[in-house]
Amino acid sequence: SSALMEPSACPQSWAEGFLEEELQFNTELSQLQFSEPGGIIFNPVEYAWEPHRSCVTRYCQGPKQVLFLGMNLGPFGLAQTGVPFGEVSMVQDWLGFRGPVLSPPQEHPKRPVLALECPRAEVNGLFQNLCGQPEVFFYHCFVHNLCPPIFLTPRGCNLTPLELPAKQPEQLFGICDVLCWQVQVLGVRLVMGAGQLAEQRAWWALSGLMPDFQVEGLVHPSPRNPQANKGWEAVAKERLNTLVMLSLLSKKKQTKPL
Repeated sequence: SSALMEPSACPQSWAEGFLEEELQFNTELSQLQFSEPGGIIFNPVEYAWEPHRSCVTRYCQGPKQVLFLGMNLGPFGLAQTGVPFGEVSMVQDWLGFRGPVLSPPQEHPKRPVLALECPRAEVNGLFQNLCGQPEVFFYHCFVHNLCPPIFLTPRGCNLTPLELPAKQPEQLFGICDVLCWQVQVLGVRLVMGAGQLAEQRAWWALSGLMPDFQVEGLVHPSPRNPQANKGWEAVAKERLNTLVMLSLLSKKKQTKPL
């Protein structure tokens, strides 16, 4: 329908606009200086640009109702594949992406980037089970990380942005709050933050646009979260059911192909 074509006559421009904004974000991010203990930085939007671009180009072809938002990535998902929440088997087997992934400039021996050869797994399976095909999920939804880089200590431990020293988190969040622009471009009305930090930053970034936007939270799937280790998929599904979102994700729903 014509509504799916707004505000541009070319659906390709939805993806192009989103990718251009990410490139600008990376340019600003590269100008920040991060000191120990988080001085080792992987930015998969740079070294895994090809699969990342392929994902956005294929699945960001029109407006979205819901944006699932992560904070920063773990070492076995987007860091390996370039796809937000992109655990290896999901990216390879469900989404079908196999683009080249380069090595980051500062590869840590304890956190090698093995791309699709990475043997480690993260929590996944919920949206495959609910949606059946990725086109069903991406018809109404999109995924994004508020802060794409991963910050590592000299020992290879993953740091969240709040664990960075001094004023570094404040500087980082100042750039990450470009989220306000992204949700407007995508036409999003609901942002689902995976974890408290993503939810809080979404509230902060979008506060000036309320009440046109709704921000809700979802339990973070990280193994560092005790709730996730007790059955994240069941908890997340119940949360989505409470928000009356399961109908958007139903694999029985008839959708137009992208």
